[in-house]
Amino acid sequence: MLIDSHCHLDYEPMISSLDDVINRAIKSDIKLMLTISVTDNKFDNILDIINKYENVYGTYGIHPHEAKNHQFINKNIILKKIKMSKKIIGIGETGLDFYYNHSDEKDQCKLFEEHIEASIESKKPLIIHSRSAENKTYEILKSYTKNHDLKILMHCFTGSKEFAIKLIDLNAYFSASGIITFKNTGDLKETFKLIPINRILIETDAPYLSPEPLRGKSNEPSNIVYTAKYLSLLKKIEFKNFCKNTSDNFFNLFELAK
Repeated sequence: MLIDSHCHLDYEPMISSLDDVINRAIKSDIKLMLTISVTDNKFDNILDIINKYENVYGTYGIHPHEAKNHQFINKNIILKKIKMSKKIIGIGETGLDFYYNHSDEKDQCKLFEEHIEASIESKKPLIIHSRSAENKTYEILKSYTKNHDLKILMHCFTGSKEFAIKLIDLNAYFSASGIITFKNTGDLKETFKLIPINRILIETDAPYLSPEPLRGKSNEPSNIVYTAKYLSLLKKIEFKNFCKNTSDNFFNLFELAK
C-alpha cells in the first residue's frame, strides 16, 4: 500500500479522464492521494474532486509563482478556506521560488508567512515548495519554530544535504519525487540516504516529474510505484516495509486514521 502525498489531479491530462486515473492508482495499490491547491480561483476544482473520490484528499494554498496575483490572501482567508471540507488536510503548496522569480521576493515571503501563521493556528501541515531559496526558507521557518509547533513537509525535496540537516532539526518531513530516480541526481540520492525513514514521504507531483523509465511522459499517481521501489533499494529497506513506513508517516503527519 502506497500514498501519493502530492499530485495535481485538476491538471490536464488527468482531469479529462480522472475515473481512469483513479482506477489505475487503485489497481497499483495506491490507497490515498493528496491533490494540491496552487491558486485561489481553482480551489473549487479541488473541492469537487475530493467530494467525488473517497480516496482523495486536498489542500488549500497558493504557489509562490502566483504570489503577485494573490496579494489579497491572508491567514484568515486561508483558515476560512480549509474549513470548507474535512478532507482539506494541509496548507500549501506554498513557499519560495527564487529560481524563476515569477513573483517579487517580498510578495513571496509575505504570502509564505501568511500560510505559516494559518498552519500554526489550524495545526494542519504546511506543504513547502523551495527552489534556489534555501537560506531564506530556513530563516523564515526557524523564526516561527522558536515559539510555535509547526508541521513541515518539504514537497519534492531537491535541496542540499546541509539544508536537509537543518530541516531535520526542525522536525521536517521530506517528500521524494521521481527526480530521485534520475541519473544525474547523485547528491540528492546521498541526501536521502541520511534522512531518517520516519521522515520520508513519496509523491508523483503528477502530471510532472515522471520517474525512470517513464521520464518525459505525463505522470500520474499509479507511477509512484517506480519511485517507491527505487527509494527502497537506495535506503536498503525491504519494499513492503518501505511502503508501510512512508504510509505511516503520511498518516502521522496529517493525523488521519489508517
